[in-house]
Amino acid sequence: MAHNKKIVLWGRKGCHYCDELKEYFEKEGYVYSSVDVEGNDYLRDILELKYGIRHVPVIEIGVDHAFEALTDFEPISRQDYTHIEALLAKGR
Repeated sequence: MAHNKKIVLWGRKGCHYCDELKEYFEKEGYVYSSVDVEGNDYLRDILELKYGIRHVPVIEIGVDHAFEALTDFEPISRQDYTHIEALLAKGR
């Protein structure tokens, strides 16, 4: 079930897309945790090791230690929100 999946939002203060994602998760009733990379270069190092990027937002969705990530969020259309919903629905 999608509600058993964990959502992790990697972001920073002042990130407009990060704020949009937080609003979206709260509006849809999704519980999520945040990782604030502001001033924490070691967290950006982790993103670089995992995904080859240092920018935010990054959305991780998964169960236990198996996560999939959306690393290029740009809400120009509903496409990225649809991708989030698909990741949450996967494996139901």
